Amino acid sequence: MTPHDTVAGQDWPALAAELDEHGHAPTGPLLTPGTCREISALYGDTNRFRTTVNMARHRFGSGEYRYFTHDLPDVVAELRAAFYPRLLPIARDWAERLGKPAPWPDDLDEWIARCHDAGQARSAQILLRYGPGDWNALHRDVFGDMLFPLQVVVMLDEPGVDFTGGEFLMVEQRPRAQSRGSSTTLPQGHGLVFTTRDRPVASSRGWSNGPMKHGVSTVRSGSRHTLGLVFHDAA
Repeated sequence: MTPHDTVAGQDWPALAAELDEHGHAPTGPLLTPGTCREISALYGDTNRFRTTVNMARHRFGSGEYRYFTHDLPDVVAELRAAFYPRLLPIARDWAERLGKPAPWPDDLDEWIARCHDAGQARSAQILLRYGPGDWNALHRDVFGDMLFPLQVVVMLDEPGVDFTGGEFLMVEQRPRAQSRGSSTTLPQGHGLVFTTRDRPVASSRGWSNGPMKHGVSTVRSGSRHTLGLVFHDAA
């Protein structure tokens, strides 16, 4: 099956409902184990990437990630293109509820061109690598003013076999209340759709922004690789 087929075959009404409720939603399988290993193996080919980020150096946690160049591997480009039209109605619905602009056109290439015109011209697709003791601090992503409110992470290794620990974490900052946290262990080849920064939350005055942070718990053993699909480019 192609990435288009696997993305189209997800239960999108259920995913949209879970995103509304929690700000994140796990998908079914997207990639085969073989394809996952092929993508992970790209990490050693530095020509594929525009830059490498040492997380400890920037106090982001511990570990390393690399941003792909615009010359994306075919499967990465196909996955990203397949997800965009499925996520677009959810993004527009969230914007309407919050009374915000919804500047995203139907076509992903047109949206990326608008990002470039606004000075956001660097690829934001990420391949992340964690080893024993590595972790990712809770954070909200900032790439520039041209922002798509949802992104996807895909697990490339097998939990419990290739690594232990390393759960995906999300924390919802609730107004006048303590924060609510969650952790997700993704099977190999499965994805998680999650909010880039906020989700709409119902209140007595209508809808308001619900800020959310995401991160990764400490990897206890082994090696953990994930693919990050982002639907805007970076400044």
